[in-house]
Amino acid sequence: MLAAGRGTRMGTLTEELPKPMLEVDGRPLLEHIIRRLQRAGIAEILLVVGYRRELIEAHFQSFPGLSFVPQEVVNGTAAAVSLGRSFAADEPFLLTFGDIITGAENYRGIGDTLLAHHASAVVGVKYVEDPWQGAAVYADSGGIVSKIIEKPVPGTSTTHWNSAGLYAFAPVVFGEIDRVPKSPRGEYEITAAIAQLIERPQPVCMFDMRGAWRDVGRPDDLDIAARILADSD
Repeated sequence: MLAAGRGTRMGTLTEELPKPMLEVDGRPLLEHIIRRLQRAGIAEILLVVGYRRELIEAHFQSFPGLSFVPQEVVNGTAAAVSLGRSFAADEPFLLTFGDIITGAENYRGIGDTLLAHHASAVVGVKYVEDPWQGAAVYADSGGIVSKIIEKPVPGTSTTHWNSAGLYAFAPVVFGEIDRVPKSPRGEYEITAAIAQLIERPQPVCMFDMRGAWRDVGRPDDLDIAARILADSD
């Protein structure tokens, strides 16, 4: 789970706290996510930490199955995932972010999809009008992904599928991460590694996430997240 950033869109709320530690319904946002992962049967979780990481480590040090790795330079999602290479070893793994709220059934579902389709990667998606704020995911009627575009120009996408911050990977992705070039934004993006898998070609699928979901990026999202948690717990 990636939890290294500050969360600048939260403004003054993250001057002293990393965004994943902001409280929602009396608990840090990150704790809600971890408990849902555990409810889905995931026993081992690696947190990639950075900004004010001591606060995260102190809060979760007694949680079973948790370990931490620092991202000293926050330079993109692919770079962050590469820090989990020894943790994942030769096993498939899930990737999510410390600001994505969703139901435990989606963690189980995306993992099952990876195994059932013998895929190299599965991208969790949500239907939106325009995926310009995330990554546009193009797939055929069988859910096989043909293209993924990070931060497309608004109005240019011909797909409604937006990457929803939840992925499942086979270990082969680490070889692609090693070849990822720096993006125009100056970061190493996990979507670039997925695009390379598609080009090889390696099987990449999408998973339509159901039920509760929220990207908690701005102050107003905290209240919305609290309502989602109350309705779905």
